Amino acid sequence: MIATLCLPSLALAQSPPILVLGDSISAGYGLELDQGWVSLLQKKLIESKRHYSIINASISGETSAGGLSRVNALLSTHKPSIVLVQLGANDGLRGLSLIQMKKNLAEMIRISQKYGAKVMLLGMKIPPNYGKRYIEQFYAVYPQLSKELSIPLVPFILEDVVLNKDLMQLDGLHPNVKAQSILADKIETYLFPLLK
Repeated sequence: MIATLCLPSLALAQSPPILVLGDSISAGYGLELDQGWVSLLQKKLIESKRHYSIINASISGETSAGGLSRVNALLSTHKPSIVLVQLGANDGLRGLSLIQMKKNLAEMIRISQKYGAKVMLLGMKIPPNYGKRYIEQFYAVYPQLSKELSIPLVPFILEDVVLNKDLMQLDGLHPNVKAQSILADKIETYLFPLLK
């Protein structure tokens, strides 16, 4: 389900959209809609009088291929001024080709830029049981894309969360409600300089 968050309808109609294209971390897996970092970030925008509306097009379990298959329709429908791409973790968790993952992410970024949107990439990591070489290659995709396509990168968004059991759900993969403000604060630091 695509959610537009927290703004009165008139203000919403006049607000430049920010599109979040992510997986369960951005979809707020295991949380109420208003508890996730995307909703908290929308509140921060309102409180700071930055008039942007966030459209959360994140889907739990989404891969980079899934995001690529949806991005044209989302861009055409919502015409966002900024796109936040938080995908790739499910590619890694399924052991999919990292070369293909990088191609998919790069194509999403280029398509978004062709629509006139600024793009910010949200970095991810995967658990250590996939082997050192695969993990290192996986994480390297994000800074490589940031450099090659000249877009801002939020380093591993769960950096201060994933090793703290008090901030994670019982599955050990998804941040709990207490972690969401940490994620929102981190992403805010990188996003706000992009805003007009």
